[in-house]
Amino acid sequence: MFRQFRSDVESALERALSELGYPTDDLGIEEPPTDVDATLASSVAFRLAGEAGAPPPKVAAEVAGAVEPTGYVATATSQGPYVNFTTTDEYLTDTLSDAQTEAYGALPDRDTAVVVEHTSANPTGPVHVGRARNPIVGDAVANVLAYAGYDVDRHYYVNDAGRQMAVFTWAYETFDESDLEAPPARDRIEYDLVRYYRKGNHYLENADPDEVAAAEEEIAAILQGLEEGKEEVYERVGEVVDSVLGGMKECLARLPAEFDEFIKETRFMRDGSTDEVAERLQETDHAVYEEDAWQLELDDWGIDKNLVFLRSDGTSLYTTRDLAHHEWKFDNYDRAVTVLGEDHKLQAEQLDAALELLGNDVDQLDHVIYSYVNLPEGKMSTRRGTGVMLDDLLDESIDRAREEVQSRMDDRIRDDELTGDDIERIARQVGIGAVRYDIVAKQPTKAITFEWDRALDFEAQSAPYVQYVHARCCGIEAEAAGAGIELPDVDAEVSPELLETPEEQELLAVIARFPACIEEAADELEPHLVATYTREFAETFNAFYRECPVVTADDEATARARLALVRAARHTIANALSVLGVEAPKSM
Repeated sequence: MFRQFRSDVESALERALSELGYPTDDLGIEEPPTDVDATLASSVAFRLAGEAGAPPPKVAAEVAGAVEPTGYVATATSQGPYVNFTTTDEYLTDTLSDAQTEAYGALPDRDTAVVVEHTSANPTGPVHVGRARNPIVGDAVANVLAYAGYDVDRHYYVNDAGRQMAVFTWAYETFDESDLEAPPARDRIEYDLVRYYRKGNHYLENADPDEVAAAEEEIAAILQGLEEGKEEVYERVGEVVDSVLGGMKECLARLPAEFDEFIKETRFMRDGSTDEVAERLQETDHAVYEEDAWQLELDDWGIDKNLVFLRSDGTSLYTTRDLAHHEWKFDNYDRAVTVLGEDHKLQAEQLDAALELLGNDVDQLDHVIYSYVNLPEGKMSTRRGTGVMLDDLLDESIDRAREEVQSRMDDRIRDDELTGDDIERIARQVGIGAVRYDIVAKQPTKAITFEWDRALDFEAQSAPYVQYVHARCCGIEAEAAGAGIELPDVDAEVSPELLETPEEQELLAVIARFPACIEEAADELEPHLVATYTREFAETFNAFYRECPVVTADDEATARARLALVRAARHTIANALSVLGVEAPKSM
């Protein structure tokens, strides 16, 4: 409804400006200040003051007087330099009707295919906390695009052809269990195998130079074998890659972050597309051969660092293969979105420039750049075996959530209202929800230091605070059912007069804005906007909960109308949390 109201405001304002002889190119539509009783406002009077030869308040009054009610626009009034717009009664009743459906907030199909590539961590070991923002933000970006009507595929791009995987394969084939320093930190395959990778790196850094040279020859042979398409080498590397990736999938499924396809970079070596890209790059005016490698000079794009795309021995690099990968995306999708850490920002700029040089429409490609997640303990590194793994963070969060649940629900546990299974379910939903919500709620470019007290605070603007709204809605509906209060036929039985308190009106107004929030978050690729919305929603719902009883309402008609409002609220908050990848508990 809010999207339609905004469209009606635009139409009404454009007509008014045209009648007054003013240009309509910039309407200045925005949300009004909190102390203004309106749903939308326009600052257009600031822009027109010079042309009108009058101060903005006078222009605003003139424009407001020329606006005719239309659609959901009931009135237009001026307050200082602003034109304020209010909604009709039908706006709120139509909102209540639409929000009775479980799919509320989902936008119509756009007939546009989008591939979202995220996570894509090298399969060298367990997923660690520093990179946890990628699957969480990436999954939320994919979710919000799907809610906004796009046909979304989620891809993980597997680096199975670089030096790291050659080192890993060599180490796995060279060392035995007896050579490794400690047992695996967790009983899962990637924790077992990462010990070989760490052992290999330690050996290359500390062994006798002659031994290192011999090892480097074997590593180089693996890389060359991949480049030459030797099936036996693919199988050797694939054994390690697939094993480690299997364990990483289990970890990511806990978030959950799931993928439609795992795209291996060797795919673009085996089909010849990487060689074809390298040849096309060599033919451009920007290609130079320097320092024993083919490079692209990208000064014309404002990039002062050359892009190396082919080594002197004819082997390709990660970026060369990624160029072929992106051209494949462009052939198969209308739009591509890639979620990258801030340390890949230069790489993304070089990739865009090279794709444009190859004749691609880079407007098809968007990058979501994020900063990393830290814990108070400091930076983390998989390579040296230090730091905190994502599994550890999730376990700790679930444990802390369990303690909080038990301390808050002692009475219900004693009265057997909650079973052990209930406690574990709530602890998992709240614990993992706290991690996801706390990370996705921040603008991606801002660094995060994860703090337990903030993330698991039931009283503050955190996941449990928002999740509790859904649990409350479920509780109210269950209590109403026990009292024999039935949901009304909203279209026939709920009139504006039945929902006239400020708290009811404000809750309906926030519910109405949800589809517009989805649209904006999808357009901007910023799922944190949905998290911001959920916090405002929770505050608004809690005000309604305090002031507007349902089961004990003054009369049955009011009780049923409020029950319909509760169901609309439940659908809205459940879907908003779903976009963020956070579960909506039925009880807490």
